[in-house]
Amino acid sequence: MLQVFIAYSEDLERIAFMPPSLKEAWTGRIKLFYREYVPQLGEVLPLERVEPSTISEEELLRAHDKEYIDFVKRKSIEGMGLLDYGDTPAYPGVFENALETISATLTLAQKLLVKGGVGFNPNGGFHHARRRSAGGFCVFNDLAVAALWLREKGLERIAIVDIDAHHGDGTQQILYSSDILKISIHGYGYGFYPGTGWIDELGEGVGYCRNINIPLPLGSGDDAFIIALREVVESLLSSYDPQFLIIQGGADGHRGDPLTYLNFTENSYIRFASLISRLASRGVPVLVTGGGGYVPSTVARIWALMIAGIAGSGAERFLTGDEETESGRVLLGIVEDRLSWLKNKIDECGL
Repeated sequence: MLQVFIAYSEDLERIAFMPPSLKEAWTGRIKLFYREYVPQLGEVLPLERVEPSTISEEELLRAHDKEYIDFVKRKSIEGMGLLDYGDTPAYPGVFENALETISATLTLAQKLLVKGGVGFNPNGGFHHARRRSAGGFCVFNDLAVAALWLREKGLERIAIVDIDAHHGDGTQQILYSSDILKISIHGYGYGFYPGTGWIDELGEGVGYCRNINIPLPLGSGDDAFIIALREVVESLLSSYDPQFLIIQGGADGHRGDPLTYLNFTENSYIRFASLISRLASRGVPVLVTGGGGYVPSTVARIWALMIAGIAGSGAERFLTGDEETESGRVLLGIVEDRLSWLKNKIDECGL
């Protein structure tokens, strides 16, 4: 089993960047995870709570333009309005709160680079934040900031794997021309936010073929997710051989989530955790962030399941015995066609 580091502060329990109608669900899942599941994880794994270090706003410049950072600071002082075109509200102190979430993820990256193991920031994974704009309840992109910090520290092979139901358009935009490997499995369909993440969005320059999108039709079940892992993700990670792995572990693809239309169960998440565990057991540090998900009881449990699964002990205590969901012949055929196209393209790129 591996050492687990959990980012914790009282601030992380209350920080959110969405409208009031969703804030209770966001903060509720974090509080539930801390109070119910962290003690359980501590019974089966060596676990340490890590308080985020204070970082300067200069850290944000790795992934965001100064003009945008200054805009968020102004809106934080004004305390009203929006940071984007309708999703992400401004409020007093929003800048400081966003910096705190970045601090939590970056502190874990620093810890893992030295000590190895598995880290988890439940209030992280803000993958919709772009270089010059907020979006989708995300102000600053902690995934990109951490990855670019690791690159500055000399790591050549950094991988980001995003399993949130929504495509990480911000992470893609910031790192599109970077050779950091980005893999995203997400829902894709008419009117589904953010509308990006098609299979032909492969990156540019040295980042070409380092941006891999696996768009699943809305309504896809466990079988679609698992075949994507088996046919593309596993082989890509094996050939890339990352020195550090960052996970956006959104659980909003779980059936019943009010904001998505995917039909995953715990079976998808335990299979994903098992795949990542094989890398972690070989000494690859794994930094997991919470991402989306708006059914607190489900999200907190799935997070615990994934952390235990990746760290290699105790995952079974978080399983409830869900049967694997099926997508149906038509949807699964669509998924297989998309995966076939992707595999051919990846082969052409020599990956």
